Amino acid sequence: MNQVFEAGGDAGSASNDPCAHPSGDDRFARLDVSMNRRMRRGDALIEVLHDAQLIFGRLDLDVLMYVARGLRLPPSRVYGVATFYHLFRFNAVADHNCVVCLGTACYVKGGDELLRAAEEGGGVRPGQTHPSGRLSLETARCVGTCGLAPVVVYDEQVQGNQQPALVRERVKGWLRHEPV
Repeated sequence: MNQVFEAGGDAGSASNDPCAHPSGDDRFARLDVSMNRRMRRGDALIEVLHDAQLIFGRLDLDVLMYVARGLRLPPSRVYGVATFYHLFRFNAVADHNCVVCLGTACYVKGGDELLRAAEEGGGVRPGQTHPSGRLSLETARCVGTCGLAPVVVYDEQVQGNQQPALVRERVKGWLRHEPV
């Protein structure tokens, strides 16, 4: 993996060179722009990861290592932050994404029932994408909207006070190509 960053010398100069990544993928140059805009500060990690996901569609190991070198952070810190927040993805994104919150407040108010409804309606388990590419199902430890529990995040839009029947119909509609 170190070869990825060796082309231009140290992390700073390698990342400033648009051809620094041996794959020749110009998306890495766009990621460099994001890191440069934030002056390659480690405290901008979440914003840089968000930009990386927008650019690449997901965060794979190569991208995480590139960010770690570019921001001069340990890879374990970058990986830890990326895996902690539910909005970061490591798999290809489907047309629609359903995230069921299983934090304490949501779980106590029926989060597990919402997850079962999403699994039944979508025919997938958490961490999976439907073969049609129309739906991905994920869970989150907490989305930070406990006052609205139980919560489901549909395509990055938080919806509170959800009921199993609503969740089931929403994901079934996505699979039937129905507008939301």
